[in-house]
Amino acid sequence: MRCLFCKADSSQSRSVEHIIPESLGNTRHVLGKGVVCDGCNNYFAKAVEKPFLEAPGVKTLRFEQELLSKKGRVPPVGGLITPGVPVEVTRFPKLEMTSVAVPPDAFEHVLAVKSGQLWLPTAGPWPTGAILSRFMAKIALESMAARIETAPGGVDYLCDETQLDDLRDHARRGRLPVWPVHSRQLYPADGYILDDRGERAQIVHESDFLVTAAGEWYFVLALFGTEFAINLAGPDIDGYRRWVLENPGNSTLYSQKNLALHPMPISG
Repeated sequence: MRCLFCKADSSQSRSVEHIIPESLGNTRHVLGKGVVCDGCNNYFAKAVEKPFLEAPGVKTLRFEQELLSKKGRVPPVGGLITPGVPVEVTRFPKLEMTSVAVPPDAFEHVLAVKSGQLWLPTAGPWPTGAILSRFMAKIALESMAARIETAPGGVDYLCDETQLDDLRDHARRGRLPVWPVHSRQLYPADGYILDDRGERAQIVHESDFLVTAAGEWYFVLALFGTEFAINLAGPDIDGYRRWVLENPGNSTLYSQKNLALHPMPISG
């Protein structure tokens, strides 16, 4: 067995690979041992996933949506008690409580200002540039592997596919530092669907591949209502922009039939 990314022998690797980080609510989409070697697994966690997860906009969204980290904690965010005391705010969903940590040198001041209010940040923009594109490149390749992992020679085929080497190198080393990713909001971050029992189920993440009429391959991922698309063959997103304009109101993840549950813009 060879690693999907570095192509080295990975038959002795012991770690499984979460295609989408556990800290974004993924517990089901996992690659088996050796598809991604232990070295690449550890590297991606530190150099690719962490910068994305720790970006201010993503961290605040994880706080708002109470997404647990691998250690079972909701990431804290910085807040402000008026008239100007910075604090750290932590949520404990299981206990249904929120903790506010006040700096020791400001504690007496906060007690004295009885009318002070707590202000929390709102989710900011998603990461851009290499932080986003390397994150998308890694997930795109692993999502391809997930589809053919159990087929004989499936992962070897992806290792030998030279057309994917630029995307592979971008994920592993940040080569071709400018690799555009198309993004647009499909539905609110707290959007939901109705499950088989008629109960609300929150949409956290979902993904699919799109092949355009021109034969271009794109990987499309939605996180909390924001859709991201990356070209598998090279750093060019014009084909996806054209597809969006030619298919108003649609995503490869949805069609007109479910717009009632997933309101989408007319164009992206």
